[in-house]
Amino acid sequence: MPAINAGRLLSDLRTLRTFGAVPDHPRGIIRPSFSPADMEAREWLRGKFEEAGLEASIDKHGIVFGRSKNPGPALLLGSHSDSQPRGGWLDGNLGVIYALEAARALAEDPATAGLAVDIASWTDEEGSYLGYFGSRSFLNYDLADQIEAATGHPRVTPGNSLPEAIAAAGLENHPRTVAEKGRYLGFFEAHIEQGPHLEQFGLNIGVVTDIVGSRGYTILFKGEQNHAGTTPMALRRDAGMASLVFGARLDEEFRAIAGKRSVWTFGESKFEPGSRSIIPGSAELWLQFRDVELSNLEAFDATTRRVAAEVAAERGVEIEVGPGGTGVPKPMDPWLQEQVRDTASYRLLSVASDLHIAVMSKSK
Repeated sequence: MPAINAGRLLSDLRTLRTFGAVPDHPRGIIRPSFSPADMEAREWLRGKFEEAGLEASIDKHGIVFGRSKNPGPALLLGSHSDSQPRGGWLDGNLGVIYALEAARALAEDPATAGLAVDIASWTDEEGSYLGYFGSRSFLNYDLADQIEAATGHPRVTPGNSLPEAIAAAGLENHPRTVAEKGRYLGFFEAHIEQGPHLEQFGLNIGVVTDIVGSRGYTILFKGEQNHAGTTPMALRRDAGMASLVFGARLDEEFRAIAGKRSVWTFGESKFEPGSRSIIPGSAELWLQFRDVELSNLEAFDATTRRVAAEVAAERGVEIEVGPGGTGVPKPMDPWLQEQVRDTASYRLLSVASDLHIAVMSKSK
């Protein structure tokens, strides 16, 4: 088999880590899409792709793409190099550098040097502006309206629009990279497990068998702003308290109907006007839930809307549950699952991670 150069791989991972490294986040990086750190990392990656003998470019949407000079059919490898507001240094980066090293190792072995392997670092997978932006652009999704409407998260970006961010990065006149029809046999992405299961079971690596469906909701609470020291409790329409009651009750309800791999999070909350002596006139919660079963996602959606109606009536406020998206779980093709399960070198253990169900390989 072709042999990877472990020292080279680790050196590249550690170099990529330096883009967006900050003293107050020593175990991770801060590299939101189109930020100066992100663009510096992308230019470095473009150079590394070129050194590996690939035709390398950064397209108008920020995708760093390395195309093999060999004729197809080809494999596509890669991940993303942007980060969460305070992201982990291996999240996405591992898959990008693994892809680079795989392409180099295959090219260096005479037995595999003629194979076509393309590699990519996608843009804005983490949703600073528009989640899964690069990968959807590569698949030729029509994103024009979404691009025009997308604005950076104020805590992550300067708050400029996505078109302004693209222009500031100097990409607006770059050509767009789109998948060549019929070129690819498949796409592979290596990723760290963002959960405890590999470590918990003493295992080293897993094969994804299911990608969860994920739904996210902005929930708005509208009450009446008033003085906290003089307004009688019976007359209050406290949007902040309604949001707290709603969150606690929904957590209880979800626990009663949750499947084996259901997860949910209230990732953000906000009161307006946000003063200690003012009854909040409005509030906002951000709810997200994930599951591998569509029926569980639908049950969570129905429960969210029912609890919202109940709390609104009890607390005298208006509650608006925003669209939750239509994320649908994606299982591995059954025939391929059987191939994985029948391979003697695999120890079969299905466990939940943050994003998928994994069939784990045997430990060291």
